[in-house]
Amino acid sequence: MSLADCFALFVKFFFLLTPPFVMSAFLSVTKDNSIKERNYLALWITLWILIISGILLFFGGFIFKNFGITLDAFRVGTGALLFLTSVGLVSGNSIRVPQGDSIQSLAVVPMAIPITLGPASIGVLMVYGGEIKTGLGFFLAYLSISAAVICVGLLLFVSNYIQKAIGKNGLVVLSKLTGLILAALSAQMIFMGADGFLQEAIKNALK
Repeated sequence: MSLADCFALFVKFFFLLTPPFVMSAFLSVTKDNSIKERNYLALWITLWILIISGILLFFGGFIFKNFGITLDAFRVGTGALLFLTSVGLVSGNSIRVPQGDSIQSLAVVPMAIPITLGPASIGVLMVYGGEIKTGLGFFLAYLSISAAVICVGLLLFVSNYIQKAIGKNGLVVLSKLTGLILAALSAQMIFMGADGFLQEAIKNALK
């Protein structure tokens, strides 16, 4: 990979992570938490995205193939999970940490997957992982992806200032709007997954 390819991958992956949406979801699910807890969660979200991105880049195709998981199946599963999250946000309920657990339990699900790393970004990781053939190529690709993830993580750290700017009422409105967007996104994921299954079934039936 050239430096131009690395920069292009950085820009592409940064926008695939949808920073404004991730930040609004982060503010919504942490509206009852302290600044310290929010920063702690932002750190763990960033670390988990870095770890999961690396695993998917290097082993994503192998994992999906050997477990018989398709991208369409992943779309349906993540769509269902997002829908449950969206219902709570629209109804005004926060995503609460289970009793006895730390706020870190929100870092992987739902924040890292599927809110930040959705089917689109996971698909890109799997495609790049399949196309890169050299160790240096993998290293440069992961470096570019890591830079994009860290930029999103830094935005989560400054989300406190955004909360102060929009105020409590603005945060409530933002939470409900985020829930509506999540609901629409979950429906789109489920429909795309179902459509993929149907097309594959029709193709197999016509063979």
